[in-house]
Amino acid sequence: MIQSYFDTVQLVERLHRHFLDVLRRLGIEDINAVQALLLANIGAEDVVIRDLKDRGYYHGSNVSYNIKKLTETGYLEQERCSHDRRAIRLKLTDKGMTLCDHIRELQTYLSDEMGKTGLSAAQMDSAIHTLESVERTWTDFIRYGRRPG
Repeated sequence: MIQSYFDTVQLVERLHRHFLDVLRRLGIEDINAVQALLLANIGAEDVVIRDLKDRGYYHGSNVSYNIKKLTETGYLEQERCSHDRRAIRLKLTDKGMTLCDHIRELQTYLSDEMGKTGLSAAQMDSAIHTLESVERTWTDFIRYGRRPG
């Protein structure tokens, strides 16, 4: 089990780096792949910065820096919420929506390519279930601080 666990952790890290490399292949010059992924996570909905953090996508000042950069480059608009002036609502601009459309097209293409190699939806669902179990274990450790021995 221990070797499988270590292999999974390494694979997750490699997959994340490869996914960012895939996004770089879109030819985006003015933002980085992490910022492109942030735009894809926002998508067509208006979100509050706090929601992105609550979903577990981003932590601390990292999200603030990236949102500032995306606003400066014209991918994102920010406005204060009328009911809570402390909260800032984020919305993609037309430029941001166009990039998200390209990301979705790329993801559809890659998904189709995986299907051609024989990878099934059931196999992907099994992988998701496994990774969610790893995530729950890590989240419990982070929240409750259980330590070995």
